[in-house]
Amino acid sequence: MDKPRHFTRREFLQTSALGITAGVLGISFTGLSYDKPYFSLKPIGRTFSLENYYIWCNSPIWGEDGKVHLFYSRWRKEKGMGGWLNGSEICRAEADSPYAEFKHKQVILAPRGGEFWDATTCHNPLITKVKNEYYLFYMGNHNGKTNTKRIGLATSKSLDGDWVRPETPLLLPGEKGSWDDHCTTNPAFIKGNDGKFWLFYKSWNTEEYENQKGPVRGNRKYGLAKADHPSGPYEKIKENPVIDFSLQPDNAQLEDAFIWKQNGKFHIVARDMGFFNHEYGLHLTSRNGLNWSKPKIAYLNMKSYIKEPAAPDHLKRFGRLERPMILMDKDGKAPKFLFGATQVGKFETSTSFVFEITNTGI
Repeated sequence: MDKPRHFTRREFLQTSALGITAGVLGISFTGLSYDKPYFSLKPIGRTFSLENYYIWCNSPIWGEDGKVHLFYSRWRKEKGMGGWLNGSEICRAEADSPYAEFKHKQVILAPRGGEFWDATTCHNPLITKVKNEYYLFYMGNHNGKTNTKRIGLATSKSLDGDWVRPETPLLLPGEKGSWDDHCTTNPAFIKGNDGKFWLFYKSWNTEEYENQKGPVRGNRKYGLAKADHPSGPYEKIKENPVIDFSLQPDNAQLEDAFIWKQNGKFHIVARDMGFFNHEYGLHLTSRNGLNWSKPKIAYLNMKSYIKEPAAPDHLKRFGRLERPMILMDKDGKAPKFLFGATQVGKFETSTSFVFEITNTGI
């Protein structure tokens, strides 16, 4: 069998601009036929919810105690779904296993107020360990709006210990007029083939965001910055953006990327924002972290896996899994569980949702 063709970014955009047919690309923009999802999933369920809170951004990690520690974001119910932008805090929960109910343990990072760069929100937690140090990447802002979103980094020697909090952001937006001049957010982290530490980040252009019409303004792309140490300093690569759907129809884009390495390839799972639809996940692969394959479906909408009553009117994003993150097996070689956030639950807010990954398309 021939090896699958991995498009370079330039080829991907050129084929998009030329409108090559779905038969050539192997996809359907009209929804007539879709490939089988990359992940075969078995629902475990809404294993973490909190009364009076929205829960989002579920980043799991195995602890030295054998438990699963979950770094998540939450905000008060009275703020509504938009409270993530002006009142989120990052907390830790834990469970004896991915199948068990999670229990809240502590607040890790809360908005600091005043003139701090993360004065009004702390969101997008991504927990990882390098050698004997834990690194908690996150996003903060200082005006309750998107244009001050910045990626930061807190560190600790233990999952439940004292976290050293940064006085300045880890990664800043680009110069005015650049593709990434609006913000830096949605951190994804991995050690690269070159021995450096790679930080993928989402951003978009301010002018497009302010002037475009339609339900989704701006076009979210992903860039890459590299450093010799996990704590930086990070330098953006000249090839940015490395993932760019801007020449696709209907302002297609992606967000919430999570990256891992398996069998000599880098893999990304992300939330679809119009490539297929707004309820699926996307899966992309790369040999070098720069040239990514055309997206395929990673997972389907929630109703494909579970049946739940209709959502109340205030939860308009019901039915999709967002902020997808992977818990690898304990030796770190294969993805075993898919964590995400989804609306509703018994408190009519949003909760964690966990799937067991029973097979992948490798």
